[in-house]
Amino acid sequence: MDELFDGLKQSLENKFSFLEDKPEETLDSTLRALWFVASGNPLSVLAAIERPLPDLSVSQIEQLHSLINERQSDTPLAYITGRQRFMGIDFICDKRALIPRKETEILGQKAFDISQQLSMGKQNISVIDVCCGAGNLGLSIAVNNQKAFVFATDISDKAIELTKENISFLNLDQRINAAQGDLFSATENVEFIENTDLIVCNPPYISSSKVKTMNPEIIGKEPVLAFDGGMFGTKVIQKLIVEAPKFLKKDSWLLFEIGAGQGEFIMQFCKRSNLYSHVEVELDTQGIIRVISAIKK
Repeated sequence: MDELFDGLKQSLENKFSFLEDKPEETLDSTLRALWFVASGNPLSVLAAIERPLPDLSVSQIEQLHSLINERQSDTPLAYITGRQRFMGIDFICDKRALIPRKETEILGQKAFDISQQLSMGKQNISVIDVCCGAGNLGLSIAVNNQKAFVFATDISDKAIELTKENISFLNLDQRINAAQGDLFSATENVEFIENTDLIVCNPPYISSSKVKTMNPEIIGKEPVLAFDGGMFGTKVIQKLIVEAPKFLKKDSWLLFEIGAGQGEFIMQFCKRSNLYSHVEVELDTQGIIRVISAIKK
């Protein structure tokens, strides 16, 4: 099997392209992930590099070659494996929702840290995950914080179907619910209004014009609804900032991801809204603002 792997790796050199926002994907890790799919044991790319390669039968080797061809045709690796790791957790992943990105772990880590702070001295906390996609943000909070009860919502009914599958996959049915809705339309009731401790959101934030120029692996395969943030890319974010306080308790938190270059404008928009007593930012490794955190007055 080592000879087969090395031979395939050599023959595929320079025949795959890799996206900057998926740093975990390399030629070696991609081939390993496809190998596990062919073996009948699909794993995320990060899980695949942690395990020894299993032996493959003749038919499984044929399947591996088919999977390699599929990946070369710009089908995202996570859609082939059906798995993607986020915050150390493997999630079910398919074309119904955006593939969770490593960069969103900046938001995920900040949200977890704040959820821990909010949990001190409380029996439980209420979390809303807006624009939940595959459910990775809200579910990762619940996995790591036993006091967190999460409600996940997304405008896409297909994304909600996937979130519900991940809820069952991670055995979180007792602490997470999910429902289709546009931003907060599914939470317009007394359970959530002025009764929520933390709102997290990874909204669409790419401008409509830029969406059309994105890599075919993204725009041709992943749902456009998860990317298109309107003319300037901030339409959903601005609505989120204005509507979130209705659902938050006093001194509770709104956290969301933004696109590169949007930080200063969005930070000032939060402050000028006069809805928040404190606004802070989180930077990526290049020093770019990627997460905004705001405390309701």
